[in-house]
Amino acid sequence: MTTRMDERAVVPGDEGPRRLHVDPGLPDRVFRGVLRGGGTLVLAIMLLVGGFLTYRAWQALEVARWGFVTTEAWEPEGRSFGIAAVLVGTILIALVAIAFAVPLALGTALYISEYAPPRIRQTLISVVDLMAAVPSVVYGLWGLFFFQGQVVTVSRWISTYLGWIPLFTVDGTDPNDPLATATVFTSSTFIAGMVVSLMVAPIICSVMREVFSQAPVGEREGAYALGATRWGMIRSVVLPFGKGGMIGGTMLGLGRALGETIAVYLIISPVFEIQPHILQNGTNSVSALIALRYGEATAFGMSALMAAGLALFLMTLVVNFAASSIVARSRSGAASDS
Repeated sequence: MTTRMDERAVVPGDEGPRRLHVDPGLPDRVFRGVLRGGGTLVLAIMLLVGGFLTYRAWQALEVARWGFVTTEAWEPEGRSFGIAAVLVGTILIALVAIAFAVPLALGTALYISEYAPPRIRQTLISVVDLMAAVPSVVYGLWGLFFFQGQVVTVSRWISTYLGWIPLFTVDGTDPNDPLATATVFTSSTFIAGMVVSLMVAPIICSVMREVFSQAPVGEREGAYALGATRWGMIRSVVLPFGKGGMIGGTMLGLGRALGETIAVYLIISPVFEIQPHILQNGTNSVSALIALRYGEATAFGMSALMAAGLALFLMTLVVNFAASSIVARSRSGAASDS
C-alpha cells in the first residue's frame, strides 16, 4: 500500500492544506472486490431463498391468512391448517436442547482453553469438531434405539417428584404404580431435546473456546499478580470478556436446534396439538412436519409446507442476526473485528 502525505503548511496560491491521499494498489483493490462480491452473493442467495419460499407459499397463505399462525391442525386439503402446534413443539425442543448444551459447552470450552495440558489440547479440539461433523441421522438412530430407553427412568423420576410443575406433568400415568407403562414417556420433547443438545453443543463450544482464548494476556497476568487463583482469574477476566461470545454462541446453537430435522423426525411421535408437557409422549416440529408430509403432499399441500418452511426460515434468520449483533457489540467481538 502506497501512501503519500503532503505537508500541511499553506503554500502561497493554495487555499489550504492538501488532503491525505491513499493508493491501495491493485492487489488490495482486487481483494476488496472479491470480499464485497462474496458478501453480496451471500445476501443475494438469502434473498432468492426467501423469495422462492414466499412465491411457493403464497397460495396457501392467501387461504389461511392469519389463521396459519394460530391453527393447530394440519389438514391442507380441508383448508384447515396452521403451524401453532408445530411451532410450539419446535421452540420447546430447541429450548430443552439449549438447556443441556450450554452448560456442557461452557464447561468443555473453559477446560480446553484454561485447564487442559498443551499436549492434549489440540486432541480435544479435534474431538469436539468431530462431534459437529457426525451426520444427524446417526444421532437420531442412537437416540431412538439406545438413549431413549435409558432416559425413560429419568423422565419418570422427574415426573414423580416434580410433576406439580405444569411443564413436567404427564397425563395418564400414576407415579405410585411401579408397573405403570413407560410408553407415555417415550418419543417426548425431553428426549428429542437431549439428543439435539449433543448436536449443537460442539458449535457452541467452538465459539466460546475461541472467545475465551482471546482474553487479554495483560489482564490475566494482572489478576494473578493481585493474588487471584485460576478460577478467580477466569471469573474476573475471561468470563466478563467472553460474555458476548457466550450469548452469541448460544443463539447460534439455538438457530441450529430450531432447524434440526432427521434426528427429531426419528425420535418424536408427531401430534398436531399444542403439547406443553415436555416429558409426555407426543410432540412435533416444523422441520419434522416437512419431512413427514413432503412425499404425500398435493400441489396445495406443498404450498402449505413451503409456508411452514418460510416461517422456519424467518425464525432462524432472526435468531442468527440477533446472535451476530450481540457478538459484534460485545468486547470480545470488537476485539476480533479490530
